[in-house]
Amino acid sequence: MNDRLTAIYRVRSDAQSIEARAQAIAVEQSIEMPVTAVDDPIVLRDIVGAVEAIEDRGDGSFTVRLGLAVATTGPEVGQLMNMLFGNTSMHDDVTLEDVAFPPDMLAQFGGPRIGLAGLRIRAGAQERAMTCTALKPQGLPSSGLAAIASRFALGGIDFIKDDHGLANQRYSPFAERVRACADAVANACRMTGRVTRYLPSLSGNLDQLRDQIRISIEAELDCVLIAPMIVGLPSLLALRHEYPDIAIMSHPALAGAARIAPPLLLGKLFRLFGVDATVFPNHGGRFSYSPATCRALADQARAPWPGIAACVPVPAGGMTTDRVPEMLDFYGRDVMLLIGGGLLAARERLTAETAAFQTSVENYDYR
Repeated sequence: MNDRLTAIYRVRSDAQSIEARAQAIAVEQSIEMPVTAVDDPIVLRDIVGAVEAIEDRGDGSFTVRLGLAVATTGPEVGQLMNMLFGNTSMHDDVTLEDVAFPPDMLAQFGGPRIGLAGLRIRAGAQERAMTCTALKPQGLPSSGLAAIASRFALGGIDFIKDDHGLANQRYSPFAERVRACADAVANACRMTGRVTRYLPSLSGNLDQLRDQIRISIEAELDCVLIAPMIVGLPSLLALRHEYPDIAIMSHPALAGAARIAPPLLLGKLFRLFGVDATVFPNHGGRFSYSPATCRALADQARAPWPGIAACVPVPAGGMTTDRVPEMLDFYGRDVMLLIGGGLLAARERLTAETAAFQTSVENYDYR
């Protein structure tokens, strides 16, 4: 395995201080002690982080590239994140922007098992963008959520995901909700002759997550929703390896709590750790991501990466059906459009609005 990966940071600093600041980050993210106190030549040569390059961005910040020893990561996903940004994440002048991995390290994690190509097959959408909606609000009983799921499925949408806030609450216990919604979607599909997949939201510790996947499989489901920053990246990777036939859609909840650039975290790292579709806030919605950030995130999810399958970008967050042509112009066909509240606002016309959304995506000119 190559000895080092390269971590890339954005650091706010003046020109006089940046070299010392970069060196301090390299030490903090490797040995976390004064270099002068180290007398082992192997540690000094192979383990201490190395400043590879510093570039002035011209806006009061610098791009700093650090070489970090692969051996310090385990390799294990939690320890990898620790070595990339553990202590330094507490310094508000630093953002982790990107990571360049040696090829052998990529193989340790493996990336998506289903990915863009596999989800296209599951949706029957080989030549077009895919569609998705969100099942909400929480607070409804399982029967109420199942009724909404049925109406979505009658509209012919490709994927229906639980709202990420749905867990194992008393008013809608996980096992009861999943069976009710899975049955409702299956019945609707028999009526329409179309394929719609329901994705339950998983939550809890690793044992609970495994039990919830078991319940999902028993309900004949093959896709789930996970918020990796809530359940933990190690749990995500464990499920990815244990259930290779289950497609995983990730939700970005809590991802904004760390200063990790969204294209890196939601696009590249979630993809590396096995996510098949990654939900993120689209520009112009309820959140403040810029078009440039959204473009970079989608590119990180789909870009060629040796040995790592493409992940589906899923722009969301306050989207409405009138924006479908604009979003498809922006992202192209390799995308899954997610509209939740914008459809639910139709109330009694929910099925008709869902069908109109689906038709607009299917009839878009993808040339």
